Amino acid sequence: MSPRRYASPLRQAEAARTRAAILDAAADLFSRDGYAATTMKGIAVAAGVSVQSVHLAGSKSALLVAAFERARRGDEGGTGPTEAPPIADILDRTNIDEAMRVWLDGVAQAHRRSAGLARAMAIAGETDAVAAAAMADLDARRRRDLRVASTWLVTRGLLGAGDIDEVTDELSYLIGPETYAFFVTRSGWSDTRYRSWLERTLRDVLARREEDVPVA
Repeated sequence: MSPRRYASPLRQAEAARTRAAILDAAADLFSRDGYAATTMKGIAVAAGVSVQSVHLAGSKSALLVAAFERARRGDEGGTGPTEAPPIADILDRTNIDEAMRVWLDGVAQAHRRSAGLARAMAIAGETDAVAAAAMADLDARRRRDLRVASTWLVTRGLLGAGDIDEVTDELSYLIGPETYAFFVTRSGWSDTRYRSWLERTLRDVLARREEDVPVA
């Protein structure tokens, strides 16, 4: 029997371990030192692999994007143990308070894992097309999810149908990585304080909007 049938899975597993080590190292360096100061050689040294292996894993900006996505989801390209459920699954819950709690917990956890990488992405996006495209895609995905959330609020009678676009804008700012960075990274808030502020502010927005919801 040919050994090649067994060698391929072993090679794939080793390649996966190498890539994971590279992305872990890249995430640490990009978060700590920023995009400009992080080098491919530095990533190789931190990961314990050759510089050639790092280059084969992707360009510098591609590694940043992959590390960012991996940090937010818990793994790369799939559902990791720390990934929050899709927003549609969260909002399928009948209890409004429970749905809001699970959603905001997921937002806060994702920011905690990826805040440093989000800063590096924003800087890289100013000069690098790959990073800029990734940031644009992230914004588009966030707005798509928030529109789903706004529509859900309408169906629960917490929001007027005519407010969806404006509330989507408000929520995009509220849960965005820039807002997290301002309070936690720049202002020194704890993650617990940020999470409490997030829910309190969201409830304030809904309370203000609820006053304008027409009575059926």
